[in-house]
Amino acid sequence: MSVYTPVSASDLDAWLTRYSVGALIELQPIASGIENTNYFVSTDRGRFVLTLYERLPAAELPFYLNLMAHLARSGVEVPAPEPDRTGALFSLLNGKPAGLVTRVDGEPAVEVTAAHCARVGTALGRLHVASQSYRPRLTNRRGPAWWRQAARAVKGHLDAEQAALLDAEIKYQTGFGRGKLPKGAIHGDLFCDNVLFAGEVVAGIIDFGFAATDFFAYDLAITVNDWCVGADGSLAPELVRAMVNDYHAARPLTDDEREAWPSLLRAAALRFWLSRLYDLHLPRPGELIHAHDPVRFERILRDRVARPLPLPLP
Repeated sequence: MSVYTPVSASDLDAWLTRYSVGALIELQPIASGIENTNYFVSTDRGRFVLTLYERLPAAELPFYLNLMAHLARSGVEVPAPEPDRTGALFSLLNGKPAGLVTRVDGEPAVEVTAAHCARVGTALGRLHVASQSYRPRLTNRRGPAWWRQAARAVKGHLDAEQAALLDAEIKYQTGFGRGKLPKGAIHGDLFCDNVLFAGEVVAGIIDFGFAATDFFAYDLAITVNDWCVGADGSLAPELVRAMVNDYHAARPLTDDEREAWPSLLRAAALRFWLSRLYDLHLPRPGELIHAHDPVRFERILRDRVARPLPLPLP
């Protein structure tokens, strides 16, 4: 959510004439994150989040925005996209595809507890159940083809031990995506800062910029790898149990998913280690940039390789 494309109040005033959301009161840039340009927008009729999509081609935007609308209609805790007067969910602003969504009242969890993890597990399970009736499909742009391309791009910035780990894991994950695990539209980036809480209740799941068609259990593995870990990258068993058990209650996991679980955790760690290495060593210019430290996901990957753990289900 860095600011790559500046938007002035006058720019936004002109663009908002497309919408029935009232007059602009306040425009505030959102500094966190690394993918898109985001602003908080307040009007005399409501509060919204404005997103300018920096990397996503306009042809792919209907997948993300219609998915959010579908999930919101299904009762999932997702901010609903705001249609303009023609019914469109996005249009160009300062040369970039842009859209509005309702702003969620809530805050990310500061200290993650088992109760937080249980609520997130339930919310993600409900999201996956709802997404099964979402018909559009979109190949994951941060999937195995991107892993291989990114690995080649960042390898020169690694020491010998890191390069060996990367080569070994790329080889290990050969064939990922060709399995027969249950799949559909996933969030793809359900980290702690992408879930807003009102107390201990999930108020909203945000930032669908990495949504794609992929394995549901892979999405769960991505989430566990961020929510349920210690400083050394190891899994906290009580947090994993809370998340996985409540997810399983919402969408029962299959025997095949249980068998694939250790490999899915490794794939999820690899994907985010690579993205953090890429953003650190090959950054884009932007006004407010917050690159995440790749060391955390290197530790997580090393732990998942050294200590493959089964799903904590009966």
